[in-house]
Amino acid sequence: MKPALASGWTRQEERLLERLSDPYRIQAFLDRIPYDDKPGIRSPRWVIRERKAHCFEGALFAAAALRRLGHRPLVVDMYAVNDDDHDIAVFRSNGYWGAVAKSNFVTLRFREPVYRTLRELVMSYFDFYFNTLGDKSLRSYARPLDLGRFDRRGWMTTDEDIGYIGDELNRMKHRPILAPGQVRALNRVDKLLFRAGLLGAKPSGLYRAKPRNNSRRA
Repeated sequence: MKPALASGWTRQEERLLERLSDPYRIQAFLDRIPYDDKPGIRSPRWVIRERKAHCFEGALFAAAALRRLGHRPLVVDMYAVNDDDHDIAVFRSNGYWGAVAKSNFVTLRFREPVYRTLRELVMSYFDFYFNTLGDKSLRSYARPLDLGRFDRRGWMTTDEDIGYIGDELNRMKHRPILAPGQVRALNRVDKLLFRAGLLGAKPSGLYRAKPRNNSRRA
């Protein structure tokens, strides 16, 4: 690895990040690299070096890249039942929310900045957020976590595991998006959408959902 510049990035890293000149180009980079199915949480520098990322690592990388474009490095955690949580890097453009994300499901990635509120943005994922059984699994979300609070720990460039960021997200209050009656009335996802969501998914990186007797069928 070449010596770091004053920014903390090496010249090689800077050249790559300079090419990611808007949120959609950041998303395109994440879409090109393989899904990481290994445990642990690594830094944006590791993502650049290894050219792979899972959901959380992708969100951290996106937040770091968005920061270079003048956005705050914000990550939102979405909680799901019988499924993996999903983390997204969020940004605002002209007062509207958008998101960049890495996911094993093609339906849980980029969102254009057209959502008036954070809840609107989160709800745009609802019908597309389902587990391997086809159950719609999104239940709540946390307010954005500003990763700038971890700058002293070098979260963007460290070679150490940065699971402490995940621990902080888990401690945050999550806001429910459904009432109990709405949860009980949910249908399973449409079969065509299910197939589309799993297009190109890495099987070893999928959450193994447990069968639920009360799941409704479409």
